[in-house]
Amino acid sequence: MQDSGSPPVSASEVPTTATTPALDPRANRSALLIVFLVMFIDLLGFGIVLPLLPRYGREILDPLYPGYENRHVQSMILGLLMSSFSLMQFIFAPIWGRRSDREGRRPFLLLGLTGSVLFSALFGFASDLGPGRELLSLGLLFVARIGAGIAGATVSTAQAVIADCTPPERRSHGMALIGAAFGIGFTFGPLLGAGALALFPQWRGSPGYVACGFSFIALILAVRLMPETLRTGVAAGHRGWFNLSGLRLALQTPTVGTLILAFFLSTLAFACFEPTLALLTQDLLGYSDRANFLVFAYVGLVLTLAQGILYRRLAKRGVGEIPLMLIGAALMAVGLGAVGAAAALKADYPPTASVLVAFLAAITVAVVGFSFVTPSASALISRRSDPAKQGEILGVNQSANAVSRILGPMAGVELYKVLSVPVLPYVFSVCLLVFVMLLTLKARKI
Repeated sequence: MQDSGSPPVSASEVPTTATTPALDPRANRSALLIVFLVMFIDLLGFGIVLPLLPRYGREILDPLYPGYENRHVQSMILGLLMSSFSLMQFIFAPIWGRRSDREGRRPFLLLGLTGSVLFSALFGFASDLGPGRELLSLGLLFVARIGAGIAGATVSTAQAVIADCTPPERRSHGMALIGAAFGIGFTFGPLLGAGALALFPQWRGSPGYVACGFSFIALILAVRLMPETLRTGVAAGHRGWFNLSGLRLALQTPTVGTLILAFFLSTLAFACFEPTLALLTQDLLGYSDRANFLVFAYVGLVLTLAQGILYRRLAKRGVGEIPLMLIGAALMAVGLGAVGAAAALKADYPPTASVLVAFLAAITVAVVGFSFVTPSASALISRRSDPAKQGEILGVNQSANAVSRILGPMAGVELYKVLSVPVLPYVFSVCLLVFVMLLTLKARKI
């Protein structure tokens, strides 16, 4: 690794494979296991907190800003609370990726897990403060979500570990491991959150403490098992904490800017759908909050199976990333279009078993499509980037993903309320996905 006075490493100066020995296969397996655990823990905590945060926030804000005239203030504060996690990921993902290119992957993954332990516990504590301490509880919830976003921004470093440990021809196979961890975490997060509240109803912060416990287990395993995967000779030179050159570098690298835009738009389309899912299950199917937990768990299960089994098998058989991105975007468009059609027909068809089956089939197609797009885009961006700056460029990609997850829920919920028949979020998403397919075709031609 270079000292602080060394100049940046250019693409032509990156050592070849002959001078940059690979990690021992056993160390590779340990690194991939820890990356899987890190991503699983991140989404486990996210899946536990997400269904609870709007409800807890509303209960805290009602005494602080009572009355109908303060509804806009409540909405603004709750919106900031919900978006603070993704905003921090937007800011810090390139920072952690860039610093890991120079100082190594292991320290930043350990830092992220430590943050997950602390801020999950803080979420539990803030949730348990009770009446009379609403202002303190609100402030601590903000700190907890901001801190969790900073800690979770190490996803770009985790992607860089995958790039360090896998050859280019198996890069998409490795990236799908992260997607599988996301799916498993999002499957069990809502179930664990509901279970914690059922077992410990007197402790409203129990879901946060459960997330803290899992993060602590992952941290102990990482301390004992996680090797350093950044190979000697490929570290980037000195770069500051905040550096806009990463965005410029990504845009100047052939096809990388196009792929990042395609990834951003596909995630934006899916992020428009996610927050409206709970509204649709209530309006279309008449589901309770507990049943909504089960629907979100089903989404996570489909994502797990699609990325962990179906996508990996297709990648192993030699199906390229570009075809998989095109198939994924098309499936998303069909699935979300079908969800919109179900929303349009909800007045004509009562919530029967056949309506439920059709609705679940539509969201299954959409989720499978999304599970094809995300690892394919990440793998292509990694393969077409300078190995010495993969962390930084993947961090830019993760920042684009964070922005889409800030804007998507805001757009989806607002579009849902524009018409009496809530079809606009899905029409908007389908239009975005058509553009994604055009961008993917452009990336194939370059």
